[in-house]
Amino acid sequence: MSPGWSGYVIAIVVLNIVGAVWLLWWTGRRRAGDPSAESTSHYWDGDITEYNNPMPRWWINLFYLTILFAIAYLAWYPGFGAFSGRGGWSSAGELAADQAAAEKLLASHFQKFSQQPIDVIARDPQAIATGQRIFANTCATCHGSDARGGKGFPNLADDKWQWGGAPETILQTIQNGRQAAMPPFAMALGDPSNVTATAIYVQSLSGMKVDPLMASIGKQSFSGICAACHGADGKGNPAIGSANLTDDYWLYGNGIDDIRAAIEHGHNGQMPAHKAILGETRTRLVGAYVYSLSHPNR
Repeated sequence: MSPGWSGYVIAIVVLNIVGAVWLLWWTGRRRAGDPSAESTSHYWDGDITEYNNPMPRWWINLFYLTILFAIAYLAWYPGFGAFSGRGGWSSAGELAADQAAAEKLLASHFQKFSQQPIDVIARDPQAIATGQRIFANTCATCHGSDARGGKGFPNLADDKWQWGGAPETILQTIQNGRQAAMPPFAMALGDPSNVTATAIYVQSLSGMKVDPLMASIGKQSFSGICAACHGADGKGNPAIGSANLTDDYWLYGNGIDDIRAAIEHGHNGQMPAHKAILGETRTRLVGAYVYSLSHPNR
């Protein structure tokens, strides 16, 4: 909090407390010329009389006690501008304490899965059920509740793995994240017709029926530029996350316009790291669930 805002808050608090004390004092005392307590000489309907009985002293003292309580509260807890309070309490500290307690409780429940390989954890139905719930809370936003993803988000329920589907690789992806960058190649290919020819050749790699002449032209561009990452045969390289272009799985679509857009503008897919969010054991449980989707009989 800036000094200006701190001073503003302090001024408001002081004015409210002083105003409350003054109001109690002013209205609780009797002044010369006030009507007697028995009557103010105001009558209605002949038999209704307004009295001027002062509030009981114990009632007024309760108000003073609440003001004293407010002052003590502001001395112990934050609330008086930038003053943090003598008690050292903060919402961030309480959150950290609650998180630590929750993590300790979770650790005791998940202890038996600690450091186990995810393919071993995947044999435990209870672990799979827990991993599925964690997945639903954390991963389903991108990959869908059924883990089948969507355009730009990988399907985790099949056997196609851009970064590799080995248990330790899946765990590494979940814990450390991935950065799948496909740079734009419009300038490198020059003429738009070269982009189209290259896209057509990429389609042919997966067995799609294309114009043979255009594919042969595109093959030259592919060999000179794209093969560096995707390989001469187009099968990709899981070590760097380059996609296999020879199968029937297309993360961004297999239409000619989809492939042209990928070549011209590139793609920048990012999978965030989750170890700091979920911790070591819960990422293993999620990994076991994901692994079980593509290895249902193991």
